[in-house]
Amino acid sequence: MRSLGKWAALVALFAALALVLAACGDDDDDSGADGGGDGASAGASLQSILDGGSFKCGTRDDLAGFAALDASGERVGFDTEYCRAIAAALFGDSEAVEFVDLQTADRFTALQSGEIDVLVRNTTWTATRDGSEGARFLTTTFYDGQGMLVNADSPYQSLSDMDGTTICLTEGTTTQLNLEDAFTNAGVSVGEALPFADPELIQEAYNAGRCDGWTADRSALAGFKTNWPGGSDKVRIIDETFSKEPLGPAVSDGNDDLAQAVEWAVFATIQAEELGITSKNVDQIRENSDNPDVRRFLGLEEEGGTFDPGLGLPTDFNYQVVKQVGNYGEIFERNITPLGLDRGVNAQWTDGGLIYAPPYR
Repeated sequence: MRSLGKWAALVALFAALALVLAACGDDDDDSGADGGGDGASAGASLQSILDGGSFKCGTRDDLAGFAALDASGERVGFDTEYCRAIAAALFGDSEAVEFVDLQTADRFTALQSGEIDVLVRNTTWTATRDGSEGARFLTTTFYDGQGMLVNADSPYQSLSDMDGTTICLTEGTTTQLNLEDAFTNAGVSVGEALPFADPELIQEAYNAGRCDGWTADRSALAGFKTNWPGGSDKVRIIDETFSKEPLGPAVSDGNDDLAQAVEWAVFATIQAEELGITSKNVDQIRENSDNPDVRRFLGLEEEGGTFDPGLGLPTDFNYQVVKQVGNYGEIFERNITPLGLDRGVNAQWTDGGLIYAPPYR
């Protein structure tokens, strides 16, 4: 009996130790949820965002066509409208968004820390960023490529003409590695790459004659060219694209519910264009259409009840996005077309482009 008593005491001791270790493990999990653990999300959950009544969209205010301030101080641009489209999907109110302006180098830190909920700031999806920045990239909203801006009267017609030149670019972006690869492939070498924190500093350096060229995404260069001091005819963009730059929103890793809600807010704009639904005709179509695809998309009653895909969004979120913001083509035409850029690969898949939404069923 005395031997059994010793065994009972040992069992009790091990059980107590197990409880202590389990408690320590719980502490580690909690710290990970705050951003210190492996792969844990630092961002707010979808439900907490919905409970708060608005979300924080990481963006900028200085890139024409994508995210800028107009003459009256109103936020405009392609990325700006996608921030509003997300708000319309989440809350039925496109104004339920807090815009947080970020420097290029601060984008992922802000996402990792929870300073923002969604990053929508002309950010390229790459393998390293997907794997190392704590970011989950979502569907591409704009397929871009890197280009080179030079003086209109410069002798440079292609990268092969630019051996030994000095090139200005934005620090903390994918452009420098792309530049070096592109020059190598063209059989020339970069004389010097000059990185700057923001476009204003690059433009000052360029106009002071410190750079022979300015490299960035072609869409960004088109925006800078549109507002060029002295007129857009002072500079030109070389007719050569030398990288793939898929741009789109991102959320923090592990934030799956928010990720799928944001992704389907984007898909709402794409599918609406495919169905021929615009901000101007959506009410008429909603009232009169008997097309089951359209009725399902707009959150209307059908046989078996209103379709709910289980995304954590209101059943009429597509209607709210299209009514308040518009379809993909409307957003593109308002913001990108004035830069002198056509749809190209950003056309619908039915027109030979890459823009495509999964089935809404």
